[in-house]
Amino acid sequence: MGLRPNLLTRRVAGVATTTLALLLSTAAIGVAPAAAHADHADEACVEPADTHAHSKIKVGGIAKHEPNELTPQQVREREADLAAVLAARAKRTDLKQGPVANASITIPVVVHVIQRDSTRAGGNIPDSMVNSQISVLNQSFSGATGGTATAFAFQLQKINRVTNPAWYPIVQGSSAERSMKTSLREGGKGTLNIYLGELSDDLLGWATFPTRRLNSMDGVVVLSESLPGGTATNYNQGDTGTHEVGHWLNLYHTFQGGCSGSGDGVSDTPAEASPAFECPTGRDTCATAGVDPITNFMDYTYDSCMYQFTAGQASRMLTAWNAYRAA
Repeated sequence: MGLRPNLLTRRVAGVATTTLALLLSTAAIGVAPAAAHADHADEACVEPADTHAHSKIKVGGIAKHEPNELTPQQVREREADLAAVLAARAKRTDLKQGPVANASITIPVVVHVIQRDSTRAGGNIPDSMVNSQISVLNQSFSGATGGTATAFAFQLQKINRVTNPAWYPIVQGSSAERSMKTSLREGGKGTLNIYLGELSDDLLGWATFPTRRLNSMDGVVVLSESLPGGTATNYNQGDTGTHEVGHWLNLYHTFQGGCSGSGDGVSDTPAEASPAFECPTGRDTCATAGVDPITNFMDYTYDSCMYQFTAGQASRMLTAWNAYRAA
């Protein structure tokens, strides 16, 4: 995601169509990434060097680099890798090849609350906010808020509270972030690890894209006060979490690529020249059909403005899940 309420906000989310078949097996293939992709093992919403990260910024803010912004070359590499994984899986006779209607995938979630001390100002948010965030994820990905229903549901497994001033605030791309994740991450590729706390550079959050091999950096980082009931004005309804989980499930921002090229790789999200902030109804920045998708979870608008994933995003997420995260 990105900067806080008074800064720019970017989000990425994906919705998997419930009619998309489980084309790939529930087991990730044990093939190492091609050499061209070897340096992408730590994808996250960060600088071009780390093509696996995506972040979110608040309106009015200026970040050194939007962690979730990918170059055209990085997008081409990611799409080529996904195509290669799908092709390899299609050749395997031990995998299910037929579609499975109304697929339902429950993702286990481990939440790490990073604190400076025992005070609310020091990151000690109540369990009720974490539970509300899980509810928001389930509503958003089920289509209950008005978008397409995806194949995903989320089940909280654990709230892990860690008091460590050395990790607070969480600094994107730092050795401290790596130390934190290496020490705390739990589960396999299909386990969603969410790290909550105060964030660096006025970011609202960031996330990693799925990769062939599990990396300790895998997961989602979210500003704790962006959870439902938090103090991040205009960004405190839990949609930063939705946006970042969208990235984790392989969605790009709706404004990826601007008005040209393949954009976000989804045909039913109208092209958008740049991120939208606040809630600019009727905004239309590209000559192609359709106004800007400002209500999409993968844009940068206020939480009150965004409420949907599209069928194309749902399909893209499910495809990526089967390729990279399925057990």
